[in-house]
Amino acid sequence: MTRLTDDRLTDDRLAHLRRELERLRSELDTELKRMTGSLDDVRDARGDASADDEHDPEGPTLSSEWSRIAGVTAELQARSTAIDGALERFERGTYGTCIRCGLPIDAGRLDARPFAELCITCARRG
Repeated sequence: MTRLTDDRLTDDRLAHLRRELERLRSELDTELKRMTGSLDDVRDARGDASADDEHDPEGPTLSSEWSRIAGVTAELQARSTAIDGALERFERGTYGTCIRCGLPIDAGRLDARPFAELCITCARRG
């Protein structure tokens, strides 16, 4: 992602951030489809009575692999939800405004995290 140096949210900058969110959304969709396929593969292997999950010296157990893939998928889904929220804020005209305090989110923060919904002060408060 290109780092912008001006701290104003101009129309051009907002358009850039929206394109970035749409690019991230597309990448996440691709990765989520891939991970869903991986979960399906593990699910199929778990259903195979001939699969010796606990005694495979060549790799992780199916349970371990299932947990790893499920964790990654959950993380991707959380990020997807955050991106959807940012795109919805664009539609409502509230993108770039902190959802907690209502103050503008610093443009540099939006460059780093285009899906940020909190200003840095509110984010630090937790």
